[in-house]
Amino acid sequence: MRRIILGAVGLALLPAALASSAAAHGGNPDFRSEFRAVQPAVPGLSVEVLNYDDRLLVTNHTGKTVLIRGYEREPYARIRADGTVEVNERSPSHYLNEERYGGTPVPADARSEAAPRWSVVSKTGRFETHDHRIHWMSKEARPPQVTDKDKRTKVFDWRVPIVVGARPAAITGTLFWEPDSGGGIPTAAILALGLLALATAALFVATRRVRARQARGGTPPRRR
Repeated sequence: MRRIILGAVGLALLPAALASSAAAHGGNPDFRSEFRAVQPAVPGLSVEVLNYDDRLLVTNHTGKTVLIRGYEREPYARIRADGTVEVNERSPSHYLNEERYGGTPVPADARSEAAPRWSVVSKTGRFETHDHRIHWMSKEARPPQVTDKDKRTKVFDWRVPIVVGARPAAITGTLFWEPDSGGGIPTAAILALGLLALATAALFVATRRVRARQARGGTPPRRR
C-alpha cells in the first residue's frame, strides 16, 4: 500500500514537473511576439510564432525559393520550391540562433561576406528557427517601455528580411509585454491536486478495509 500511495503522489506531482520543464525550454510567458504580415504579401507563404516569443516557423508553398536573411543581411537559410530546407553554415546567424541569448561561439569562417556553404536540414518545406529579432534580449531587465507591469504594452515592431524568388520582402510583427493574469490556478496544479486527492481517498478506503477485516477477526495482511 505504501508503494501505491508513493506512486500516486509521484503521478500527482508529474504534471507540475512537466509544466516547469516546458516553461524552462520554451519562450518567455511575460511576452507575446505576434506575426503581423509578409510585406508585400506572398501567396503560399505562412508564418507562425511558437512558444510566446521563442521561434519562427516558416512554411513555403509559393512554388519559389524563399531565402531568409540573417542579422547582417547575409544568406542565412532557404526553403526551395521543392521543399528542400537548407542552412548556410557560414552565416553567423546560424550559430547565434542556437541559444536564446546568442551565447554560442561563432566559428572564424562564419562571416557575413563569406560565400555560402549550404547544408540540407530537411525536405519538409518548413523551417523553424529561433530569431533574436522577435524577442527581448535581456534575461533580467524589463523593457523601458513597460512602465506598468500589469498593462499590456507594445515593446517594439520587428522585421525579418526575406527574398521570394528574386523579390525582396519581409516578415513583420510586434513584440508585446503580456501582464500576468493573476489569480488563476494553473492547469498542472489542478491536475496535481486532483491526483493527490485520489491518492488520499485510496488510502482512506484501504485503511477502512483493513480495520473491518481486523474487527471480523481476520488475519491482517502480512507486511512485506
